[in-house]
Amino acid sequence: MNYSGSERVVYVVSQELVKYASRLPSNPGRSLLVHSLVNALGLLSPGYSSSQLRVVKPKPATDDELRVYHAPTYLDVVLQASGASLDSVEVLAEFGLEDDCPKFDGLPEYVRLVAGATLTAANALKLGLSDIAINWDGGRHHAQKYHASGFCYVADCVLAILALRRAIALVRSPLKLSLSDLMIQTQSQSSQVAQKQRKSRVMYLDLDVHFSDGVSEAFYSPSNVGPSQVLTFSVHHAAPGFFPSSYLAQLPPTDSSSTPTSFDPFTLSLPLLHGASNRTYHAIWPIIERVKNIFDPDFVIVQCGIDALARDPKCNVFNWGLDAKEEGSLGWYVLRIVGEWKGKKLFLGGGGYSAPNAARAWSYLTSIILGKPLDITTPIPDDPSHHGFPMYAPSFTLDVPRVPPVGNMQDTNTDEYLEEVRERFDTVCRVLEGRKGSS
Repeated sequence: MNYSGSERVVYVVSQELVKYASRLPSNPGRSLLVHSLVNALGLLSPGYSSSQLRVVKPKPATDDELRVYHAPTYLDVVLQASGASLDSVEVLAEFGLEDDCPKFDGLPEYVRLVAGATLTAANALKLGLSDIAINWDGGRHHAQKYHASGFCYVADCVLAILALRRAIALVRSPLKLSLSDLMIQTQSQSSQVAQKQRKSRVMYLDLDVHFSDGVSEAFYSPSNVGPSQVLTFSVHHAAPGFFPSSYLAQLPPTDSSSTPTSFDPFTLSLPLLHGASNRTYHAIWPIIERVKNIFDPDFVIVQCGIDALARDPKCNVFNWGLDAKEEGSLGWYVLRIVGEWKGKKLFLGGGGYSAPNAARAWSYLTSIILGKPLDITTPIPDDPSHHGFPMYAPSFTLDVPRVPPVGNMQDTNTDEYLEEVRERFDTVCRVLEGRKGSS
């Protein structure tokens, strides 16, 4: 498909954000490598594409902004420097600040900057300043209201959804009015405009290999029998012992006539089996599109964790590709979202434990979003301003190496399993159709 990339795009980054995001214990140095490669490839240069690109510095999140979701008791601990009076073993354990989420030097700044970066991106969309926004340091989808979890200290995805949910949408396209037109509207005209307004619908699509438990559980509401402003859809791997363990990570029920009271059609999961490849992702794309078309979102948030790509050093359970020219790849997904889906879009980062592969992937996705996709064989620039060039060995190209098709990574998502997935989501879509509303 052809995507011209004429949209207004905001790319959120600053030296401070990179400095503190690069201290994340699970991904040391990753932020620096990502933004360094984006710069070295010239993607942020004014003449790179026809997109109206603006590079925006994030505003650190305030206490009030963080308290929109997070509990004050958690913030009291996470926003204190390491070694503070609240840092007893018992307190740290209570708030998840141990094991995979230890406190580290600069954690308070990290929390404020990552949350602030995602909110800066969301507000650019909400205020009509941008059509697409990018924050590759965001996407912390495991963080909980009361505690850290899964390398995630702040629920920036949830905060973005809450911010965008408060935006006002128009039921149908309004006439283009100037500021003076708006100022001289009569009371009757204002009333007519107000009648055309409704609350915004926000769709959250999570492509990380891990289930988006922090986000899905935040909006899970089985007792709601009407329409919803928020729909979460997580495509992930789920298996015994695979993080996270959640009652919401499994396929939805199979029969609408016996739908359990615990089912929420606006909190959706599509677990894939070991070895998921482009073939499997291509097979499930029509399901994602169908759900999106029924829900008809005004805003779409896409969490682009890249640990589902091949050869992730921590996960290594999927064999997903990157090249947008290959049907079903991550690049192919993003190209269709920016080129075909209506509404404003927010792209976030997430998991991914090979820093050079994260830099490759998010740089490549940035080029797609800007409407001028790089060739996947593009050499990594050997530029003095680009940090970590030797880390891209042995290929030194943009593509993320995959396990060969005739290798050890077999795609176990059989035709029978994928047919079961389709049948389950046929039920979901019937329920969603019945629950549609103006929100």
